[in-house]
Amino acid sequence: MVSQHPKRIFDRAVELVKGGARQEAEALCRQALEQNPGDINFVALLGWILAESNKLEEAEELLTRAVRTTPGNAKAQEDLGTVLLNLNRPEEALSHLERARELRPPNAPLLSKLGGAYQKLGRLQEADAVLKQAASMSPVQAKLEEATRLFIAGKFRESEKLTQALVRENPDNVNAALLLARIAIMAKCFEDARVILERITQTKPRFVAAWHDLATVLKELHHYEEAVSILENAVSIEPNNALTHYYHGAALAMAARPQDAVDAYRTAVALDAKIPGAHIGLGHVLKTVGDQEGGIEAYRQAIELRPNFGETYYSLSNLKTFRFQSSEIEDMQTRLANDKLPVDCRVHFAFSIGKAFEDEKQYDNAFEHYALANRLHRDSIAYDPVQTEVAHRRMCEIFDDEFFARHRAGGYGCEKSDPIFIVGLPRSGSTLLEQILASHSQVDGTSELPDISMIAQGLTEPKTGRVFPSCMTDIAPEELARLGQQYLTQIQRHRGNSPFFTDKMPNNFAYTGFIKAILPNAKIIDARRHPMDSCFGSFKQHFAKGQTFTYDLFELGEFYLEYDLMMAHWNKVLPGQVLRVQYENVVENLEDEVKRILTFCELPFEEGCVNFHETERAVRTASSEQVRQPIYKGALATWKRFGTHLDELREILSPVLPEEDRLNS
Repeated sequence: MVSQHPKRIFDRAVELVKGGARQEAEALCRQALEQNPGDINFVALLGWILAESNKLEEAEELLTRAVRTTPGNAKAQEDLGTVLLNLNRPEEALSHLERARELRPPNAPLLSKLGGAYQKLGRLQEADAVLKQAASMSPVQAKLEEATRLFIAGKFRESEKLTQALVRENPDNVNAALLLARIAIMAKCFEDARVILERITQTKPRFVAAWHDLATVLKELHHYEEAVSILENAVSIEPNNALTHYYHGAALAMAARPQDAVDAYRTAVALDAKIPGAHIGLGHVLKTVGDQEGGIEAYRQAIELRPNFGETYYSLSNLKTFRFQSSEIEDMQTRLANDKLPVDCRVHFAFSIGKAFEDEKQYDNAFEHYALANRLHRDSIAYDPVQTEVAHRRMCEIFDDEFFARHRAGGYGCEKSDPIFIVGLPRSGSTLLEQILASHSQVDGTSELPDISMIAQGLTEPKTGRVFPSCMTDIAPEELARLGQQYLTQIQRHRGNSPFFTDKMPNNFAYTGFIKAILPNAKIIDARRHPMDSCFGSFKQHFAKGQTFTYDLFELGEFYLEYDLMMAHWNKVLPGQVLRVQYENVVENLEDEVKRILTFCELPFEEGCVNFHETERAVRTASSEQVRQPIYKGALATWKRFGTHLDELREILSPVLPEEDRLNS
């Protein structure tokens, strides 16, 4: 970027904004300001981008700078007024909005904001006059501007009411419809968003931003192949649109087509090398297919473009076999100390620094940063351990001895034996077990599939009062068979042609009874590891989504005890139907454990399962690089390196720990 003229870079940032790529435009502005902090054009543009992204405090700081330096900049005055209005500081906002009106001919959006400021200050007569003027100039635009302002301010319900009225009155206004779809997305009403976006794309088939949003919705609905198809259509509309290729790559990755995703991401960065997200996505899929060096290079390109984005550093750290240099650790510490960075960025930096210090055997420093990362993230998520315990108890009450005795007597479920489920807690060796099984000629490895919980929770029907799991006591055998077949149909896109496949979603441990109800011949393996290594391994890992119980040591320990109780229940009501495999035993005695696993799965022994590290396949989890190496003992009892930092966890886990690992009383 250094070689490019600032005007060209500025024009590119504006182009990205117009195309809906605000995140990429933000990265471009930040990089430009690192090169030339005094470029007020980039200061003002970045302030506007941050305001549109609801990052109001930083936006205020930048836009204040802009208007102090160039008080005659009407756009900066208006943008600062808008930010202050959204921060509920109407008196300060008013002076900037009035100054903007003095500097250029009034327009409907500006007058709408001015009217909002007058209203908040109780100057209702002036507000009424200004809003009438805005409506007379462009009634639709004024309303759309107000709806957008409400949306940015997080007042989604008010924005929705105004936007719905706009769409009713102006059904051909695709911008209003697109805003309504985005409100639905924010509310996680993905089916509603889908309907709106499909209508937009039918009306305006070349409206690429709508195709992008529709693909996003389809991914949220787990319709990955459909999202791929949607984006292929968008590519055909604008073949040189780098953002479309970028989104296409992300959809292909979700559809378990990593090599195709590599091609799409590479096209995106060839068309526009300044999109950090495309480099990050490319790094992810290159890691998945085993090209670690290529992945590292892609991540480094992303860091160069967006050095304050902590997720990229964490992606490097998450390679497990990667090591940061001391200068890189110092750089990350400097960025972590910047409390103006978004919390999520600081979380990623803290996790990355923790891993770097652990690699350096500086365990006190490592724990300090792991603890900080978890504390920052725990404050930003919702997790209720009591609700979790109640849900687990309910599962055990429904799927009891009587349930299975009743269904065994009459025959039940889909009889196919294709699935091999690997359940347990994260960081307990499930990826290793999957790699061993996927190295067998008759088994496809499909990674972590969300379908079991989706099908189960989909049985809940608020309108009829039907609730999972209580409804399972009334479900007929033929419906159980249909649910089992539904699962096999849904996951078909992840399979190859082998007769068996693995599903290693760890959280399926809670659904063991449900799995056996709908797929009685499925195999289930409980992946176990020393409780301290399992829990602390989870504490050191920042998960892309879910696993909300892992960000507090006390809650982690309590969850492990819950998991242990549930597995004891399944072993009682389903004796001999869940194979427990201890990670430490696999490491110490690989061949015997492989034979034991294959015998349970009714598969003949194959040498390839022992030489699992030679198997070439895509691996999407955090252990992807580790399972491409021969078995090693370096990951055993790593928790002991952290000494007294883990005493609280040891105390909680005491009931399930070997005697020698309990705290001395």
